[in-house]
Amino acid sequence: MNDASKKEMKILGWLIGLFAVLYYLPVETTRFQGALIAAFKLVKWYAREHVLLCLVPAFFIAGAIGVFISQNAVMKYFGPKANKLLSYGVASVSGTILAVCSCTVLPLFGSIYMRGAGLGPAIAFLYSGPAINVLAIVMTARVLGAPLGIARAVGAVVFSVVIGVLMHLIFLKEERARTAQTQADVYVEADDKPPRPLWQTALYFFSMAAVLVFANWAKPAETSGAWYAVYSAKWWITSAFALLTAFTLWRFLGVTLWHLIAAAAFVGGVAVVFQGHPVAPFTAGAVALSVLTFFNGNEMKDWRDQTWGFGKQITPLLLGGVLAAGFFLGSPDATDSGIVPNRWIQALVGDSPSVFWVYVGGARDVPGWLALLWPVWTNFFASLTGALMYFATLTEVPILRGLMDSGMGQGPALALLLAGPALSLPSMLVINSILGPKKTFVYVALVVLMATITGMIFGAMME
Repeated sequence: MNDASKKEMKILGWLIGLFAVLYYLPVETTRFQGALIAAFKLVKWYAREHVLLCLVPAFFIAGAIGVFISQNAVMKYFGPKANKLLSYGVASVSGTILAVCSCTVLPLFGSIYMRGAGLGPAIAFLYSGPAINVLAIVMTARVLGAPLGIARAVGAVVFSVVIGVLMHLIFLKEERARTAQTQADVYVEADDKPPRPLWQTALYFFSMAAVLVFANWAKPAETSGAWYAVYSAKWWITSAFALLTAFTLWRFLGVTLWHLIAAAAFVGGVAVVFQGHPVAPFTAGAVALSVLTFFNGNEMKDWRDQTWGFGKQITPLLLGGVLAAGFFLGSPDATDSGIVPNRWIQALVGDSPSVFWVYVGGARDVPGWLALLWPVWTNFFASLTGALMYFATLTEVPILRGLMDSGMGQGPALALLLAGPALSLPSMLVINSILGPKKTFVYVALVVLMATITGMIFGAMME
């Protein structure tokens, strides 16, 4: 059989498979219909809560990294020859500053990796960004108990470094080849004088990162204290940092003052029209910033092109992944709406195998082999389920509270906390587009494996 025939047979196979799926599609069942509704509810919720406030600013920041930070600077601090203590140290605690979800960190990860950052530090940043969220850790300690909160904080920092180092060692040969390809360009840039002082670039990035952080400041469980005070004033704080961003655009990046005044007038007008709806002026600000990139020189044009490049690469994958996650596991506000019933998950992560044994029809006492393997299974299943689910910032805590009230053990709870916020089905699709299937598979496998082992150890300690 020649190549043309093989190609046609492959097409025929796909068509037959698609026909079989459509032929037996259980559209008449309540479970299937509920899963479809849950999928669209989740993607609608994601579009409203995360695309405008999280992804759009993250795309702008990622594009700015590609334009305003030289490849030489990235290689100096995060490249293969950088000080390992510095590069891994900064990457492993980045989440305490960013406080983003597993999807929002992706454009930032892709940008620093494509600019020449080593695989190890880039992976450490990718994991720590959503995993080491100070507010989430504090909320975990208050809602789920201090031991889980402390274990989550320590585990997340250690995980980011260990997984980054292991990824570096596993793909050392490929990383050396990748470094060799970019080394010449880096040293050509080394003697070039930077277009502006470092402090100006740092202030510019700080202002944009602050807009991202405070616009997404989640509401804490308690309606008092410092966290709630920041939440109450978050849009005033966000506006202040947006003004600082505008100042840096004018003074450091050459955007004309009249353009900025027109943009501010547009945003102010939207704020007046849509009083009480802060997302509207925030969106108007993103639109105004996009328009500014068409009129103010090559740097702004390059920024726009880089931002759009990340947007068109990542957004379709994320939305498709969110749809799939909602279909299989349901939406956050539904108790049992995915194609996979929640009671299955509860039975498979319980502290005791007795619930599962009864559920599958066990007519006698739990066999010894099942009791022996149960801690391994529950922690692995919790890690894998957490890696596939999508958790927005802080949503993992109430979900886990419900699972623990249904019998979930301390070990599987920690395993899910360490795997869930850092991974999701949507993020896996995007990581695959950046790193390729082999590196993505190894990264996911390392997260799941380490979360499983850590959950088993923690569960044994808490008995």
